[in-house]
Amino acid sequence: MITHFDTTGFRLVQDHTWQHPHTGDQITVELVPGPLNEPYWLEDLAAMRRKLAHSYGEAGCLIEATPVEIDGVPAVYQLSKFPHPAAPTGQVFSATLYLAKSTCFVVMTYLAEEQGITGMREAQLNVQLGMPKNWVLPHPYDPELRGRLPFHRGDDPAWDTQFPEHPLSRVRAWFGRTAGTIQVDPAFAALPDFVPSRGSD
Repeated sequence: MITHFDTTGFRLVQDHTWQHPHTGDQITVELVPGPLNEPYWLEDLAAMRRKLAHSYGEAGCLIEATPVEIDGVPAVYQLSKFPHPAAPTGQVFSATLYLAKSTCFVVMTYLAEEQGITGMREAQLNVQLGMPKNWVLPHPYDPELRGRLPFHRGDDPAWDTQFPEHPLSRVRAWFGRTAGTIQVDPAFAALPDFVPSRGSD
């Protein structure tokens, strides 16, 4: 389990759940019993990314899936976006860390929602870029994928400094400053690593 991470600016609202009082952004940490249900993992990065892109594409769009090391434990960082479940417009952006072991796994999630006038990042960038015909891009993990939400030029991290308060920018910034502060329970870290079974594909 995760025993510590930087929660500056957040307050604990219930067990393993923190919320930012101004933005409403939320962090949750969950220990899930049983092995991760993924047929591919760190031993086959391209297959893992392709499978995750299709899974996320059913409900939204996977923006990035990247192997990372958290306090010495191999993990996968996944950045995604979904239509807002409780509003007619807007999106929710999520940064999720999976630390997978043979008998259980930890999921750490940061959620940030669009509020107020939605779509401003996309609209301003479209104008700034001259209304490009190639605004929507082939998905980097499977060019043939057509998910519920498109992968587009506005997802590029190069724009985050121009839109620091956008939820996508906040999600990326949180992971960038927090990943190095996460501490893992030594008992969890000592468990055998997760090895995927092709039978779950």
